[in-house]
Amino acid sequence: MTQADERVLEFLHEKDIVASPSVIAANIDYTQEYISRRCRKLTDAGPLQRADASNYRITALGKRFLDGDVDKDEISDA
Repeated sequence: MTQADERVLEFLHEKDIVASPSVIAANIDYTQEYISRRCRKLTDAGPLQRADASNYRITALGKRFLDGDVDKDEISDA
């Protein structure tokens, strides 16, 4: 988990939205390409899921991570 990963999760959770990497990137000051890569990694690890072909949403695991109920080390490969 990177600082950008946490910001992605926080953004999606706080706004309670489904969003594309370009929308997320524009709101958290990272490049779209980087956020796109991180979203794929977070999806593989479980904190995010695809809502459709180009949008992501936070999962229950992602929310539990933000609440402090899941440690970074418990989320594999992110």
